[in-house]
Amino acid sequence: MNRRWFALGILTMAVLLIGIDGTVLALATPFISADLGTTGTQILWIGDIYSFVLAALLISMGSLGDRIGHKRLLLCGATAFAVVSAITAYSSTPEMLIVTRALLGMAGATLTPATLALIRGLFPDQRERSIAVGVWASAFSAGAALGPVVGGVLLEHFWWGSVFLINVPVMLVLLVGGVVLLPEHRNPEPGPWDLPSVALSMVGMLGVVYGIKEGFTGLAHGLRVDAVIAGAVGATVLTLFVRRQLRLPTPLIDVRLFRNPVFTGVVSANLLSVLGLSGLVFFLSQYFQLVHGYGPLKAGLAELPAAVTATVFGVLAGVAVRYVSHRLVLTTGLTLVGVAMASLAASLTLFTPVTPYLPLGAALFVVGVGLGLAFTVASDVILASVPRERAGSAAAVSETAYELGMALGIATLGSIVTAVYRTVAIAPSVPSDVAAEARDSLPGALRAAEALPASQATELLTAARTAFTDGLALASGVGAALLLTAAAAVWLLLRPRDALPGSVEIGVLADPGVHGDPRGDRCVDAACGAELGDRHC
Repeated sequence: MNRRWFALGILTMAVLLIGIDGTVLALATPFISADLGTTGTQILWIGDIYSFVLAALLISMGSLGDRIGHKRLLLCGATAFAVVSAITAYSSTPEMLIVTRALLGMAGATLTPATLALIRGLFPDQRERSIAVGVWASAFSAGAALGPVVGGVLLEHFWWGSVFLINVPVMLVLLVGGVVLLPEHRNPEPGPWDLPSVALSMVGMLGVVYGIKEGFTGLAHGLRVDAVIAGAVGATVLTLFVRRQLRLPTPLIDVRLFRNPVFTGVVSANLLSVLGLSGLVFFLSQYFQLVHGYGPLKAGLAELPAAVTATVFGVLAGVAVRYVSHRLVLTTGLTLVGVAMASLAASLTLFTPVTPYLPLGAALFVVGVGLGLAFTVASDVILASVPRERAGSAAAVSETAYELGMALGIATLGSIVTAVYRTVAIAPSVPSDVAAEARDSLPGALRAAEALPASQATELLTAARTAFTDGLALASGVGAALLLTAAAAVWLLLRPRDALPGSVEIGVLADPGVHGDPRGDRCVDAACGAELGDRHC
């Protein structure tokens, strides 16, 4: 087999682990809550701080890889990821776990754009690269879906820290394989790394996501001043960041890419689709354990349909785009996920608090199909729309949208679940301190019930589980609306456009919808941005 495909296997291993690490914690949350005594707010921070930090740094790290070399960045990041994972596994307080998860996000930010940029360098042929990106994307989405399964197997036999220790041996294999198999890839004329731009992107991104997160978390208690201030500061700083990029001769990120409605639409669809899905997956793992009463392994296996279909259809998507348009495949994928989430919301509302597994499993199956199709095609379109030397920056934009969507999904949909849950009706006979603990989170209600007589404990747990299910149903409905909106937007944005004489953007060729690339090295499908073979020119 060609050496490039072995190298792809190494890169796939890295991105599979990143995907797993983003969701494996969901299944461990009840164990962490019981062991460390976390509050509901701390649970949300532990769940999404990883994606917050990763999203804030991806653009900077993708640009850094263009300058120092993506192989070097990947190997340094893998080393840091292994060391921090070992420290995270032995966190002794909620605050320590939040900090170490943030450090994991910093290390993860070096890995994700480097893998996609190296694929761009390894596979210059568009047909081969579509297959490679399909494998890469299916590994990413499968990793996210497999996280609860892997977590369930580990938690059935070990303590919660084991979900982080699995990173260490995988990173060691990545280091050895990377040194032997991976070529170096960098921008030959990268220009200086603009540190003020790095600072502006980080501060702006963190300010915006903090404002959104805390704003949604405080919905039940009115408007929070700190959330408004943080959001306003973040938006202002991001505006300054964009203006600076437009002035620099070698910007950290080419914001002019967003003038292309196709590029902007696909990136936005990525963000919305992951936002709608991630919060659901995070709390569905808790639902299976705390409402259905499943053990960790059974809860992980309950989510297996999504993992299997995401993997299979992620690969099939790379084949499908040879025969049908990127527009059709991407829109179909987003629509399937949206419809599946709507059916989840309906099932959770109809059967409260314990919904039969069959409708849940069927919905997860369809979610996996849609996720595999959508994420693969979106990644291929984004990567094919930029020159090779800017692959790291383009990959960073794509993955920033993914990770930002995951962080905001846990923050916004998770906050909806939490806000609805905290309206739980608790009998007046329950002591006030016990009632306060029960209202904070469902794990808190389970702890509080242990101090009550059997009849009161049963009544409290029934009310708490019903409130949690109602919150999950509402969050699923919101997620479905976001996914279907994204599908409609992509269908409109990727519609074929008639070539106009004298087009400023790319000029006109005889074949309508096929434009000559201004860089002169390839042709681009105007409907989707994907590269075409030379025969089209």
